[in-house]
Amino acid sequence: MAFAAEAATLVLAPSDRAPGHARRFLSDQYRALGIEDDFAGRLVVTELVTNAYKHVGVGHIVVRIFPDEAKTFVCVEVWDEGAAFPIVRPESLDSTCGRGLPLVIELVQEWGVRPLYETGKIVWVRWAL
Repeated sequence: MAFAAEAATLVLAPSDRAPGHARRFLSDQYRALGIEDDFAGRLVVTELVTNAYKHVGVGHIVVRIFPDEAKTFVCVEVWDEGAAFPIVRPESLDSTCGRGLPLVIELVQEWGVRPLYETGKIVWVRWAL
């Protein structure tokens, strides 16, 4: 039985600076994994961390980045202490927000949300290396 390596983890305070820290962290982790193109990853982690800080705003935000066991996908998890799950709203030309999660969904192969046993949830995404 093979065990996954320890995932790179970043703990953030919920602030407007959190997305920038998360982008730099993702770029560093991609470099360590030998991934050259980090554009989509930076966009995805920015959106997920921004949602955590804007819609939850309390507690810590935890970002984890790791390859799957076969090293064919990269996984990004964003933990927050909010109980509400993200909602994908129908597109509206009049809306001034709500476009980020649909964009993330288009960029990744899989995504989902799972509750934490304590308080909060993990929003996760996976896409091919």
